[in-house]
Amino acid sequence: MTETTQAPEFAVSDSAVRRIKAMVEQEGNHGQMFRVTVSGGGCSGFQYGFDFAETRNDDDRVFGDDDANVLVDEASLPFLAGAVLEYKEELVGSFFAITNPNASSTCGCGTSFSI
Repeated sequence: MTETTQAPEFAVSDSAVRRIKAMVEQEGNHGQMFRVTVSGGGCSGFQYGFDFAETRNDDDRVFGDDDANVLVDEASLPFLAGAVLEYKEELVGSFFAITNPNASSTCGCGTSFSI
């Protein structure tokens, strides 16, 4: 019997959920969702994109929770399997970041990677 394994799903950390909720609350638009994309480009080959959206596309998967929906399109999802969206607060500033086990290297800015 052959056993099939599924790649781990994309995850959203508690810190990212809290920050997304706060941003949505601040804007007063409770229909907004946070979108994570992967596209070609950046100094390492691929780059992450973060944006807010008011509509869900047919090919979007939803992660997070009811008050902090995070959308990832089907084309980006394979690059994000097992990855975690985090919100970091450091001395240099606060920002969203992806911890991605698929990335073989990343650039110093943290928004581009290679596989």
